[in-house]
Amino acid sequence: MREISTSVTFEIKPGETVPMRITRSTRLSVCGAAVWATRSNDTEDYWLTPGDKLKLRERERLWLSVEGDRPAQIVFTIVPRTDQRAMNWIASGIGRLADRFRSSWRTV
Repeated sequence: MREISTSVTFEIKPGETVPMRITRSTRLSVCGAAVWATRSNDTEDYWLTPGDKLKLRERERLWLSVEGDRPAQIVFTIVPRTDQRAMNWIASGIGRLADRFRSSWRTV
């Protein structure tokens, strides 16, 4: 078994500010109400409306808040790193090649 992707959903209430620490490269998606996002090491703030996505970096800090009277759902999706996907692809190719050689050999 291997991890393809992992998603976690949080709900943020109106007027609430939620600090987050990002440990892996993650994609944030917004549902429900609009979200105000402030990122560490970034001079810009982000106003994300439902359906918007934002790619987050490893080891960054994030502050999220919702304005208005409806809560927002924030979905964090962890996507496998590109180099990890390449290594998995190479390993599976080597495994398939090894299976071909093993199937033609007889074991005594």
